[in-house]
Amino acid sequence: MSLIKSKKRVADHGEVFTPPWLVEQMLDLVKGESERIDSRFLEPACGSGNFLVPILKRKLAAVEAKFSKSEFEKQHYALLGLMCTYGIELLADNIAECRANMLAVFADYLNLDEGDDFYRAASFVLSQNLIHGDAMTMKDMDAKPILVVEWGYLGKGKFQRRDFRLDVLTGMASFSAEGSLFAHLGKHEIFKPATAYPPMTVRELAGAGDASGEAA
Repeated sequence: MSLIKSKKRVADHGEVFTPPWLVEQMLDLVKGESERIDSRFLEPACGSGNFLVPILKRKLAAVEAKFSKSEFEKQHYALLGLMCTYGIELLADNIAECRANMLAVFADYLNLDEGDDFYRAASFVLSQNLIHGDAMTMKDMDAKPILVVEWGYLGKGKFQRRDFRLDVLTGMASFSAEGSLFAHLGKHEIFKPATAYPPMTVRELAGAGDASGEAA
């Protein structure tokens, strides 16, 4: 496996991919988290998914171990696992490849075709979670603040969505640090979602993707 696409990309963007064996060793350092369905991972330079794809595979293995006897729970918790993986990537071809690679792993696990609601819902989720932007400036390619979607599974086929600004989320540590002027405040008092949505079903998520053109 080549660790670079071209010398020019290395020179222009410092693009060098992490080899799979090293990715697995690094994930083993946080084995418990990488194998927990609802743990959240953000890769600020996600490339084509060198880290995110193995993380998703570990989450899906956890889904299989816990929910294989219930197709309903298996499908919904698999989608939750996908929802808890995030990436930001500067290069357009990489982010497109990352979305495609993640979707292929998810679809293969649930044996989905492109017309299935879960496939279309997953495509929409990936369009929101895998962002074409710059993690350094915390802005997307339209120079707008990057939004991070917090997904939650409420049970009975319902998902909750709340959007937060990345620059606000990264400020949490300093606000909660000991000695901070704001340390006595609860996070809910400072950090509020930019947008909160009513609970949505998989079919509604699929429809949201169709409406935005992202699920095509």
